[in-house]
Amino acid sequence: MALKSLKKQRRIQVVALTAVALVISTVLIGYAMRDGINFFRSPSQVIAEPPAGNEVFRIGGLVEEGSLVRGDGETIRFSVTDGGATVPVTYTGVLPDLFEENQGMVGTGSYVDGVFVATEILAKHDETYMPKEVVDALKEQGVYQEPGT
Repeated sequence: MALKSLKKQRRIQVVALTAVALVISTVLIGYAMRDGINFFRSPSQVIAEPPAGNEVFRIGGLVEEGSLVRGDGETIRFSVTDGGATVPVTYTGVLPDLFEENQGMVGTGSYVDGVFVATEILAKHDETYMPKEVVDALKEQGVYQEPGT
Protein backbone atom coordinates (compact mmCIF):
# COMPACT_ATOMS: atom_id res chain seq x y z
CA MET A 1 0.00 0.00 0.00
CA ALA A 2 2.85 2.41 0.82
CA LEU A 3 4.44 1.65 -2.56
CA LYS A 4 1.27 2.72 -4.46
CA SER A 5 1.06 5.91 -2.42
CA LEU A 6 4.70 6.71 -3.19
CA LYS A 7 4.13 6.15 -6.96
CA LYS A 8 1.03 8.33 -6.91
CA GLN A 9 2.86 11.10 -5.03
CA ARG A 10 5.81 10.90 -7.46
CA ARG A 11 3.42 11.10 -10.46
CA ILE A 12 1.73 14.21 -9.01
CA GLN A 13 5.13 15.85 -8.47
CA VAL A 14 6.16 15.14 -12.08
CA VAL A 15 2.89 16.58 -13.46
CA ALA A 16 3.16 19.68 -11.24
CA LEU A 17 6.81 20.21 -12.20
CA THR A 18 5.92 19.86 -15.90
CA ALA A 19 3.10 22.41 -15.56
CA VAL A 20 5.40 24.91 -13.82
CA ALA A 21 8.08 24.42 -16.49
CA LEU A 22 5.49 25.01 -19.24
CA VAL A 23 4.26 28.24 -17.63
CA ILE A 24 7.82 29.53 -17.11
CA SER A 25 8.82 28.74 -20.71
CA THR A 26 5.68 30.46 -22.06
CA VAL A 27 6.42 33.59 -20.02
CA LEU A 28 10.06 33.64 -21.18
CA ILE A 29 9.08 33.25 -24.85
CA GLY A 30 6.55 36.08 -24.54
CA TYR A 31 9.11 38.29 -22.81
CA ALA A 32 11.72 37.60 -25.51
CA MET A 33 9.28 38.37 -28.34
CA ARG A 34 7.86 41.61 -26.94
CA ASP A 35 10.29 43.76 -28.96
CA GLY A 36 10.19 41.56 -32.04
CA ILE A 37 6.51 41.99 -32.78
CA ASN A 38 5.74 45.16 -34.71
CA PHE A 39 2.11 45.96 -35.31
CA PHE A 40 1.10 47.70 -38.53
CA ARG A 41 -0.89 50.93 -38.41
CA SER A 42 -2.13 53.25 -41.13
CA PRO A 43 -1.77 57.03 -40.70
CA SER A 44 -5.52 57.27 -39.93
CA GLN A 45 -5.14 54.74 -37.12
CA VAL A 46 -2.13 56.60 -35.69
CA ILE A 47 -4.01 59.92 -35.66
CA ALA A 48 -7.20 58.37 -34.24
CA GLU A 49 -5.40 56.50 -31.43
CA PRO A 50 -1.84 57.77 -30.97
CA PRO A 51 0.40 54.99 -29.62
CA ALA A 52 2.68 55.43 -26.61
CA GLY A 53 6.03 57.06 -27.37
CA ASN A 54 7.98 53.94 -26.45
CA GLU A 55 5.88 51.57 -28.62
CA VAL A 56 7.62 50.32 -31.78
CA PHE A 57 5.27 49.72 -34.71
CA ARG A 58 5.10 49.89 -38.50
CA ILE A 59 3.36 52.62 -40.43
CA GLY A 60 2.61 52.46 -44.12
CA GLY A 61 1.04 54.48 -46.88
CA LEU A 62 2.02 56.77 -49.70
CA VAL A 63 4.78 59.35 -49.45
CA GLU A 64 2.87 62.62 -49.76
CA GLU A 65 3.77 64.62 -52.85
CA GLY A 66 5.78 67.76 -52.08
CA SER A 67 6.59 66.68 -48.52
CA LEU A 68 10.06 65.17 -49.04
CA VAL A 69 12.70 67.48 -47.49
CA ARG A 70 16.32 66.46 -47.25
CA GLY A 71 17.86 68.31 -44.32
CA ASP A 72 21.38 68.87 -43.16
CA GLY A 73 23.29 65.63 -42.89
CA GLU A 74 21.37 62.40 -43.26
CA THR A 75 18.06 63.50 -41.69
CA ILE A 76 15.13 63.30 -44.08
CA ARG A 77 11.62 64.61 -43.42
CA PHE A 78 8.48 63.63 -45.29
CA SER A 79 4.84 62.83 -44.68
CA VAL A 80 3.06 59.51 -45.15
CA THR A 81 -0.64 59.46 -45.99
CA ASP A 82 -3.43 56.99 -46.58
CA GLY A 83 -5.75 59.62 -48.03
CA GLY A 84 -7.58 60.10 -44.75
CA ALA A 85 -4.77 61.33 -42.53
CA THR A 86 -1.16 62.41 -42.83
CA VAL A 87 1.66 61.70 -40.37
CA PRO A 88 5.00 63.55 -40.48
CA VAL A 89 8.04 61.26 -40.51
CA THR A 90 11.72 61.84 -39.78
CA TYR A 91 14.40 59.37 -40.72
CA THR A 92 18.15 59.51 -40.28
CA GLY A 93 20.01 57.33 -42.70
CA VAL A 94 20.13 56.38 -46.34
CA LEU A 95 16.78 55.91 -48.05
CA PRO A 96 16.17 52.94 -50.36
CA ASP A 97 16.88 53.63 -54.05
CA LEU A 98 13.23 53.26 -55.04
CA PHE A 99 11.94 55.64 -52.35
CA GLU A 100 10.11 58.59 -53.90
CA GLU A 101 7.02 60.76 -53.55
CA ASN A 102 3.60 59.29 -54.39
CA GLN A 103 4.94 55.76 -53.87
CA GLY A 104 4.21 53.17 -51.20
CA MET A 105 6.43 52.82 -48.17
CA VAL A 106 6.52 51.05 -44.82
CA GLY A 107 8.51 52.40 -41.88
CA THR A 108 9.38 50.94 -38.50
CA GLY A 109 9.78 53.25 -35.52
CA SER A 110 7.95 55.17 -32.78
CA TYR A 111 5.44 58.03 -32.65
CA VAL A 112 7.03 60.81 -30.55
CA ASP A 113 5.44 64.24 -30.04
CA GLY A 114 3.27 64.00 -33.16
CA VAL A 115 6.10 62.79 -35.43
CA PHE A 116 6.88 59.23 -36.49
CA VAL A 117 10.61 58.72 -35.85
CA ALA A 118 11.61 55.94 -38.22
CA THR A 119 14.49 53.55 -37.60
CA GLU A 120 13.92 51.64 -40.85
CA ILE A 121 12.29 52.59 -44.16
CA LEU A 122 11.22 50.07 -46.79
CA ALA A 123 10.11 51.08 -50.28
CA LYS A 124 8.40 49.21 -53.08
CA HIS A 125 10.66 46.99 -55.13
CA ASP A 126 9.00 47.51 -58.53
CA GLU A 127 6.32 49.64 -60.16
CA THR A 128 3.37 47.45 -59.17
CA TYR A 129 4.22 46.05 -55.73
CA MET A 130 2.77 47.53 -52.57
CA PRO A 131 2.58 45.73 -49.19
CA LYS A 132 -0.82 44.17 -48.48
CA GLU A 133 -1.25 46.21 -45.29
CA VAL A 134 -0.71 49.46 -47.21
CA VAL A 135 -3.15 48.41 -49.96
CA ASP A 136 -5.78 47.53 -47.33
CA ALA A 137 -5.32 50.87 -45.54
CA LEU A 138 -5.58 52.82 -48.81
CA LYS A 139 -8.67 50.86 -49.88
CA GLU A 140 -10.27 51.59 -46.49
CA GLN A 141 -9.78 55.31 -47.14
CA GLY A 142 -11.02 54.98 -50.75
CA VAL A 143 -7.84 56.28 -52.38
CA TYR A 144 -6.29 53.06 -53.67
CA GLN A 145 -5.87 52.78 -57.44
CA GLU A 146 -5.04 49.51 -59.14
CA PRO A 147 -1.62 49.58 -60.84
CA GLY A 148 -1.85 50.76 -64.43
CA THR A 149 -4.99 52.87 -63.94
